[in-house]
Formats: sequence, structure tokens, C-alpha cells
Amino acid sequence: MKKRVLISGASFAGLTLAYWLNKFGYEVTVVELGKDLRTGGSPIDVRGEALEITREMGIYDQVKSNEYIHTDEIVDARDQTLVKFAINTLPEYLGDVEIHRGILVQIIYDAIPKDEVKIMFASSISTLVQQKDHVEVTFETRQHQTYDLVFGADGTHSTVRKLVFGPEEAFKKFLGVYFGFAVTDEIQTGRLGSTGIVYRELGKQAVIFEFQNGVNTILVFRAPKLEWDYRDRERPRQILKEYFGGNSNWKIPQILDAMVRADDLYFDEACQIQMSGWTKGRVALIGDAAYAPSFFTGMGTSLAMQGATLLAKQLNAHDDHQTAFANYNEVFKPIVESVQARVDHSLKVQLPETQQELEASFAAWSMSQE
Repeated sequence: MKKRVLISGASFAGLTLAYWLNKFGYEVTVVELGKDLRTGGSPIDVRGEALEITREMGIYDQVKSNEYIHTDEIVDARDQTLVKFAINTLPEYLGDVEIHRGILVQIIYDAIPKDEVKIMFASSISTLVQQKDHVEVTFETRQHQTYDLVFGADGTHSTVRKLVFGPEEAFKKFLGVYFGFAVTDEIQTGRLGSTGIVYRELGKQAVIFEFQNGVNTILVFRAPKLEWDYRDRERPRQILKEYFGGNSNWKIPQILDAMVRADDLYFDEACQIQMSGWTKGRVALIGDAAYAPSFFTGMGTSLAMQGATLLAKQLNAHDDHQTAFANYNEVFKPIVESVQARVDHSLKVQLPETQQELEASFAAWSMSQE
């Protein structure tokens, strides 16, 4: 009899795990809070081992053919170009693939046989009780099911982690940064040949990404811990006004106005999830739910796919899930810690706090083009 497993979350980690566990003969169900795949968001990177995984999954050619090739600029307060560069050509990025987030999610989703894997949208877990030989799960619809194993791939604010391991604050390292993201098609870069425009001042950054099918804007800023709830839709608009209102530099007034009016405004704090272990009983965490590195490292997607693949292969290699879980923790821990350690350098480059750091960040991009 096939082992029944439940995966909470239908993004990179959850879908990758679903692909592999189905391939290895498990009866897989994926539950996703959203009504459909979440295809919004800025471009993401697929790097190193994660690219090898796309080859194993038979989706590399699709990923590569949808690579996002672009030219970016850093501008000053008067919209004058300081640095112009093509990130895809920089030595440290050679071999990596940058791709629109939604395209990659769709590619992985399409690789999963829907007649074999059950995917439940607009649903979530409300209770989870572990027994010796199974896990009892109740969904918000009050439907009750039992599974052999349960996996939390439900992001930084993971419900599975909260139910099994404890409150989010016990594992979250706040990085002193907040960000807002929205689709704002009325904002244009005004530049031919450049799709990403960055404006940077001390402790703040504004970005416009201009795509074929729309324009995304991002506001990022350093701040102490703020009073807000990630489920509150109005407080983030007030916070953005407090930190960017009155700033007349570059296109910030237009960006701020468009973002606070946007229906799809996404606001959150930049953080890392740091845990001593990602498994407990018959439950395991993957992706941002287990080890969110923050977007400043550029490795969130790659870690999610790597961790999911490693865990699935360990489960396939060992009949005892406890052995598989132990190996997953032991093997992947050093990799995660190495990636998470990069964040301090990335923050200094992207959100400099001194004039010296600001000028150094411009100089670093200039030197990369020489």
C-alpha cells in the first residue's frame, strides 16, 4: 500500500517535493491556501545544484528558454544614470538562470501528473495531531484525514511550523528591514533597453521592474521592529507613507502613491528562519518554512528546490522515515547555514547605512563592467 503524505504549500518547495514523492510511489496530496498558484513576484534566481535538479526533473530546457535577460541601471535622485549593467553577464552569475517567479512555479506545477497528485486550492490545515503510526489532520473545511507523513512547505509564516514546533518568533531572525511589493503598471522607467531601475539612498531602496506583461515596483527600507500583523492589509500602507511620504527624490512619490492604492500590495519584514532541526515525529519542514534565507541572499528558490529533492531522495532510500529525516537535517544544515551567513554582506551592498558604504556599492557595480 502506498504511503499517504500531505504537503502544505504549492510553491517551489512544495511542488518540487510533490513531484519527487509521486515519482517515488507515494500517494501525494498538496493543500494550498491560495485560490490558485501564486504567480506574482519579482524575478528569482535558479543556481548551482537547483539547476541540476531541473535537469533531473526534465524541465531545464523550459527554464532556460524562459530566462530573463535584462539590463539594469542605478540612478540618482534626479534620475541620472550612475551605473548600467547586465547582471546575467557578471562573473558571479554566469551559469545561473534568472526567471520570472510565476513562470517557474507554472513549469514545476505542469510537470506534476494531476491524475496522480491531488492538489487542494483555497484550503489550509487547522489542526494537526501526531500519533505513533500516522498524523491526524483537520482542514479549515472541517474535513478530517490521516496521513503517514506531513510536510510544511507553507512559507515564512508557516502554519505547520506553528502547530508542530511552536510560535514563529521562536525561530525568526529579524533583519531590521521591511519591504513592499506591488504591480503598478502606471509607473514606467522611461528608458529604452533597460528593464530594471534602482534608486538607492541611505537605508532605503526603490526598484522598478518593467516586463512585457506589466510593471512591478518595490520599496525597501531599514527600520526597527514595527507593530504590525502580516494579515493586516491597511497598516502596511500607513507604514510605507510614514517612511517614504515627503520624499521627493526620483520617482518615489509616484511609486508610493501607486503602491498604497494597489489591491495586491504585498508587505513583509525581511527575516531568516533559523532552527536547530526541521523534523519532529512524522512532520518535516522544507523551503522558507524551515530555513528562509531572505531574498537578499538570492538563494531562497534554489534552497527550496534542493531541500525538497534531498528529503524526497532520502525517503526513497530508507524505509524508516526517521533515518531519512535525520540524514536530511545532517546533510542540509551546513549548506543552509553557509547561505544564510551571506545576508550581512548583501544588506550592506543593497541597503548601505553610511555614505562610504553607499559610494562603495556604486563603485562595485561600476568595476564589474570594466
